[in-house]
Amino acid sequence: MSSAAHAKTAARAWIGAEQRVGFRAARAILALNLLGTVFSVGQIFVVARMLSGQFTALLVAAFVALAFGRAGLAYATERLAFGVGAAARRRLRTDIMTRLLAAGPALLRTRHSAELTAIVVDRVEAVDGLFSRYIPASVFAIGGPALVLIAVVWFDRWSALVLLGCGLLVPVAMAAAGIGAAAATRGQFLAMERLQTRFLDRIRGIATIVLYGRSEDEAQRLAEAADELRVRTMRVLRVAFLSSAALDLAAALALVSVAIHFFAGGGDLPTGLFVLLLVPEFFAPLRAFSAAYQDRLHATGAAEALADVPPMPRPTPPVDFSTVAAQGIEVVFEDVRFRWDPTRGPALDGLSFHVMPGEMLVLAGPSGAGKSTIIEMLLGFIRPDSGRIVINGADIVPQALSRLTAWIGQRPVLFAGTIRDNIRFARPEATDADIDAAAAAARVTDFAADLPAGLDTPVGEGGFGLSGGQAQRVAIARAFLKDAPLLLLDEPTAHLDPSTEADVLESLKRLAVGRTTIMASHSAAAHAFGGRRLDIREGRVA
Repeated sequence: MSSAAHAKTAARAWIGAEQRVGFRAARAILALNLLGTVFSVGQIFVVARMLSGQFTALLVAAFVALAFGRAGLAYATERLAFGVGAAARRRLRTDIMTRLLAAGPALLRTRHSAELTAIVVDRVEAVDGLFSRYIPASVFAIGGPALVLIAVVWFDRWSALVLLGCGLLVPVAMAAAGIGAAAATRGQFLAMERLQTRFLDRIRGIATIVLYGRSEDEAQRLAEAADELRVRTMRVLRVAFLSSAALDLAAALALVSVAIHFFAGGGDLPTGLFVLLLVPEFFAPLRAFSAAYQDRLHATGAAEALADVPPMPRPTPPVDFSTVAAQGIEVVFEDVRFRWDPTRGPALDGLSFHVMPGEMLVLAGPSGAGKSTIIEMLLGFIRPDSGRIVINGADIVPQALSRLTAWIGQRPVLFAGTIRDNIRFARPEATDADIDAAAAAARVTDFAADLPAGLDTPVGEGGFGLSGGQAQRVAIARAFLKDAPLLLLDEPTAHLDPSTEADVLESLKRLAVGRTTIMASHSAAAHAFGGRRLDIREGRVA
């Protein structure tokens, strides 16, 4: 099976599973809609009697009561439908974010961040109508006309047959239009994804674009991508209007046929008015279904991306870490093998090494030797294809070590907020005194003292306003605050000048005391850090 066919099969399976969940949530909405139809039939009956001359106080009171009843039901239905859609969006976003976070940053090697953002935001938003409108409307499109037909049959069977015949034309026309609409919707989402990806890439590289004088070219490329999205969106709307036109033609045909029947002497005036007024009511559920059908097409277009989200991780077995504080962390790699891509050579090829509790290990080797792959395995972002990773004598899924592991990478991720908030990220329940102590240990206070508000000075997204060395010190303060027994360092001084590198390494030495520490680095200064050195070449111990 081709990848495209597999994606469509997975999307259909995803839509089917979600519709089964949605039908259970839509029962209350369906009940309110059916009750609203009963009220509508009653109100139309009253109006027909009043228009035929039977104008009494009882009929007026009944009309007013039914009108208020319909308004209340419509309000309750809209509120309930909004709640069902919001609940579905929360459930899907929680599920998708859990999967993406479990997959870790290794996912970014094969998926663009803009694509993942579009899945969490746009794709989930696109399926809102599936739950709040389409699923209730798909059932009501049968139940609502059925109630109206029962009322019409009671008074005039010929008119009921006309309505039934015209009503059956609507699904046929919608199915014919839906074939083109599904393809148009998929194209629209693809164009939106391309625009988002290009826009995010160009925003990230705006300095490079300006310096190389490519501003006008890139603006033109963005305009072309936006124009492609406009064209594809108009195609979706065009197909939607065709479906609506087919419904209007069927309703007009039914109305004209019933009117000719009664004007030709097919019944009395009250009955004729009642049946004629019921024709729009008969097609109202079908009209709602036609409008909601576009929501299903949008959901179908989004389903391929949603179904392609990485699966939930396997449940991790319970592990007893009660003795970690006394014994420390022991790490053993036994014949570990891993490939990022089947078409390329192995990143790790039978790697074995042993780190004792409290030991400092420096992973040395050229770029691409597999150092960062080892760190990512210990962080739980990837799993070995074969071999064992043993922690304190037991096989363990690395995710279980999250609360026992502190990590400092090449470029620390700082969020928009104060320096204190960024340090507190490691342990949200920490007190201000704990944060002050961690900041002092990492020498953050050395530069924070010169800032306008000290540790409460705001910084921009990505650490904007801090130098590389200052941002790295904030990351070290996080590690001090977390106080984890296993410390993982992935090229922590790769982008620092020699003077700043020496200061950061001095802070890292203090942080490593009493902890099992594994550092991946090819810096000569880092190799003077101390501890045992392990040279790696092509995924093996050299």
